[in-house]
Amino acid sequence: MLLKPAKLTREEFEVMKTHTSIGRDALISAVGDRSKTTEFLRYAIEIAGGHHERWDGLGYPQGLKGETIPLSARLMALADVYDALRCVRIYKPAMSHARAREIILEGRGRQFDPGVIDAFVRCDAVFAEIAASLADPAESAGYAVA
Repeated sequence: MLLKPAKLTREEFEVMKTHTSIGRDALISAVGDRSKTTEFLRYAIEIAGGHHERWDGLGYPQGLKGETIPLSARLMALADVYDALRCVRIYKPAMSHARAREIILEGRGRQFDPGVIDAFVRCDAVFAEIAASLADPAESAGYAVA
């Protein structure tokens, strides 16, 4: 499904959404005894399970809302969207930093924690620098930046 050059069907999207729970559960299983979970793995579990939750409660897998979403997952949600917008996908070209920034700002208070958006605005140039430093020229050959 990740290589499908068209929009996913409703059924395919439902399958795709399970990656959050599968990742979270795999990490929990790997840890075994939850009392021995390190802080690093605790954050990894929060991020895997919560990075598609939305500030307005319309995300998945649990429909968490606002500050019930772990901060680590709220931060990763923004980073994940930024990366998805800036990178070439089989079904779309990479977007410019300016366009990705616009889309992210439009999600303030709906998709994203307003405080996380405020932090992003203060350092979005760093996001652009990192994206530029990690860009794969071969991957973007033949694709225009939207």
